[in-house]
Amino acid sequence: MKLILIAAVANNNVIGGDNKLLWNLPADLKRFKELTMGHTLIMGRKTFESIGKALPGRRTVIVTRQNDYKAEGCEIASDLKDAICKVREESDVFVAGGGEIYRQVIGLHYARRIFMTRVYANFEGDSFFPNIDPEKWELVERDEFQPDEKNPYPFAFLTYKRRK
Repeated sequence: MKLILIAAVANNNVIGGDNKLLWNLPADLKRFKELTMGHTLIMGRKTFESIGKALPGRRTVIVTRQNDYKAEGCEIASDLKDAICKVREESDVFVAGGGEIYRQVIGLHYARRIFMTRVYANFEGDSFFPNIDPEKWELVERDEFQPDEKNPYPFAFLTYKRRK
């Protein structure tokens, strides 16, 4: 099993505030859909609630400490270890946040790739992506984009691979 972190991250490592994304980048949402379609997603409860529903075409495992939590079309895990046990037969599993889940996953040997959309702007927020240690992660792909009529901020699609 390979865990793949996927996130949109501002210059100051903010990924959200008040349980929502702080920017609208349709190109990022399109890439998220293309990369994750047909795969399993692991996400925290707050991230799931910010989306509001199970995403079509993807198995979703929600990590929550709430024993009685229910979400239509999703599986519930009591912690990250439980979530990983549920998906251990899968080949590629995407980790979609939030900040606490990313912090727990980035150091695991199962975490092999990071697909990041770097938003070249600073935002005030309360949820953050962990720092990427260049001794452990290698940037292997970078595609830069300028703002356009649909995407108001400059951004880049970055792909990191865990160093051996």
